[in-house]
Order: sequence, then C-alpha cells, then structure tokens
Amino acid sequence: MSLKIDYDNQPRKFLKNQDKTTVKRIMDKIDTLSLNPIPHDAKRVLGYELPTFRIRIGKHRALYRVNYEEKKIIVVKIDKRDKVYD
Repeated sequence: MSLKIDYDNQPRKFLKNQDKTTVKRIMDKIDTLSLNPIPHDAKRVLGYELPTFRIRIGKHRALYRVNYEEKKIIVVKIDKRDKVYD
C-alpha cells in the first residue's frame, strides 16, 4: 500500500529556500515514507495533539503525521535539528 504525501505551508517554504542537493536528499527520504510510513528510525514526538513522528535527514528533521483513513502522510514541519521543535 502506497500513501500520498502532502506538505503544509512551512515545509514548502523551507524547501524553497534550500539548495538543490539538500532538497533532493530531504525529498528522497520523505518519498520512502509512502511505502513504509513509520520506519525503524522514526520516533514519536510528544506535545502534539495528533500522533506526530520525526525522521532524521542529516542535520535536518522532518515532522509528519500518518492518516490511514485518507491514505496520506502530512509533512508538518522541516527544519534544522535545533529549530524544528520550537
């Protein structure tokens, strides 16, 4: 089962301001989530109303939610490690 990937506004803006190499690395990692939405290295992030997970992508982190009813993954936030949890 493959899930569709959607992006909130913040991840779109973040990716728009990054160099092509960084964008490709981040997009490649996020694309793998469509086949395996909660990989072994994903961690649950506390403090969010809905279940939210994070994956590491080098110095960056991506926060996302999985909606199995609508068969999609919503990327909530992408940022550098020290800023993503603000």
